[in-house]
Parts: sequence; structure tokens; C-alpha cells
Amino acid sequence: LNKMIGWSNACAAVGILTMGLGVNLVSVVALSTWTFTRWTMIAHHTCHGGYDRCHPNKGRWNRFKFAIGSTWRRVCDWLDWMMPEAWNVEHNNRHHYCLSELDDPDLVEENLVDLRSMNIPLFAKYAIVFFNMLTWKWFYYAPNTYKELKLARLRRQGKEIPADVHPEYAVTIKTLLTSGSPFYSLWEFVSIVAGPYLVIHFLLLPLPLLFVGQHLNMDGMYASAVKNLVLAELFTNFHG
Repeated sequence: LNKMIGWSNACAAVGILTMGLGVNLVSVVALSTWTFTRWTMIAHHTCHGGYDRCHPNKGRWNRFKFAIGSTWRRVCDWLDWMMPEAWNVEHNNRHHYCLSELDDPDLVEENLVDLRSMNIPLFAKYAIVFFNMLTWKWFYYAPNTYKELKLARLRRQGKEIPADVHPEYAVTIKTLLTSGSPFYSLWEFVSIVAGPYLVIHFLLLPLPLLFVGQHLNMDGMYASAVKNLVLAELFTNFHG
């Protein structure tokens, strides 16, 4: 674990130190690898309880404490589009216990029923798939994991799901912008789930470069950093 954290942090350092030097591949790959490994190689194993009994620091590397409880804990442990508590429910419980079943929220065949049934040219369907490849974490995964958290809370409280609500249907950004969700509002999603990552990762993280660029008389460092972060986000979604 410590070795993986070291490599992940090294990628973060390389990406952050170079992201203001114009749009460049080194920054994009390093920032993408940092984001990807923080989730798939550190958070994933920790949230599955892989270090509950073997890591000496049980106050942090424990599935019941890692990245949950506050925005500060998200920032320190695992800051991403998804709310960690929501991902724990969606992935650890719903996905793994209902693998490849209709109740599996990650069942691609079920989630793409509407796309397959669309009366549009094939190239348009491929275009939609390509868009999803670049945006799936914030467009689909973050809102749908939060829906699963809301459903889990209803079950724990013993409340029935309204008859006209289909809990197996995915909630996406499109859902929130059009028909809405019976589980939460668009504002709740932005303010609690996606907003902290959007503001901290894409706006506040590169903010020091705004002043560094002014001091070094290198205009555009902040803009370059933001562009590199956005490209890294697209690349992370693409290969993730």
C-alpha cells in the first residue's frame, strides 16, 4: 500500500509541477495516472476492507473511515466525482452481490437499452458511446452511485419505494436535467457530490499558478493547468 501511495503521489507531483508549462502530454498522463490509481489501486482496495486488519493505522486505512464523513476526509483520502459513501454502497454491495443481474447498477447491457433501441444511424450511436467513454464518471457514475446511497438509506429506515419509481433505472446528469430524480435534486447532487471535486480539483488546485505566472511574467500558466487537468480527466475516463 505504501509503495502504491508513493507512486501515486509521485505522479501527482510530476503532473502538478508541470501542468502550468503549456498543454503537454507529461502533465496529462501523470495527472490521469494519479487520479486513476487513487481510485482503482488505493481507494478500491481500502473500501473493500483489504487493509482493515493488516494496516497499523486503523484510523485511516479502514473501510468504515477512509474518505467518509466530511469533505475534508474526501480531500485527504480520495477526492473524485463520486461520493465515497455512495460508491461503497453501489460497488461493494449492489454491484458485487448482484453481479451481471438486473439489480447490478453497472450492468452495461441494461444501461444501454435506450441507446440500442434508438432509431438513429449507427455512426450516431458510436458517437454517443464515445461521448460516454470520455464523461462517464461525472455524467453517469457519480449520480447513479448517489442514487444507490439514497436507496440504501430508505431500506435501512424501513421506508417503501413508491410504486411508480423504478430503482433499477440509472440516474444520470441527463435525468437530473430533464425529468429529474425522485431521490434527490440537481442542486443536492452538485453541492454535495460533484461540486467539491469540480471546484477543488479544477479551480483551486491550479490557483497558485495564477500568482506564480504573474511573478514570473509567464501569462497563461493557470489556463494551461486547467486545460491539462481537463484533458487528464478525459483520458482517465477513456482508459478507465
